[in-house]
Amino acid sequence: MKLGILAVGHRAPDWVAEGCAEYIKRMPRELPVALVEVKPEARGSKSREQLLAAEKARLLAALNGYDRLIVLDERGDDLPTLKLAERLAGWMRAGGATAFVIGGADGIDEALKRQADETIRLSSLTLPHAIARLVLCEQLYRAISIVHKHPYHREG
Repeated sequence: MKLGILAVGHRAPDWVAEGCAEYIKRMPRELPVALVEVKPEARGSKSREQLLAAEKARLLAALNGYDRLIVLDERGDDLPTLKLAERLAGWMRAGGATAFVIGGADGIDEALKRQADETIRLSSLTLPHAIARLVLCEQLYRAISIVHKHPYHREG
């Protein structure tokens, strides 16, 4: 199984990229993570719908080879870390590749959201997209450490 983080946006700041790289490096060999930056559409005089449609096309191309789509959205299900670990264990048992999509500044096309297997939120707070990438990388590492009973995560 593999995981992908598909993030619409420009290159993240170095400190975010370094943080993501650190957590990705810690992931076990049987669960590699790829971080894919998807180019945002140039704003110009385009409507929000036009921007989202163009980004949707790029995301669909990047989603080729993934069996499961998880969209990150502020209106998604609140998924505590232990529940994320349970879901991750289930996805691992089921096999296939799982993609997590982080939208751009205007969000994610509604039709693409409807195609998602699940929609989750990382926080009730509004997070900058770069920080959302870093939080997701850390939470995936934390979830697999729970699955493998590694002491990184401590309850209580």
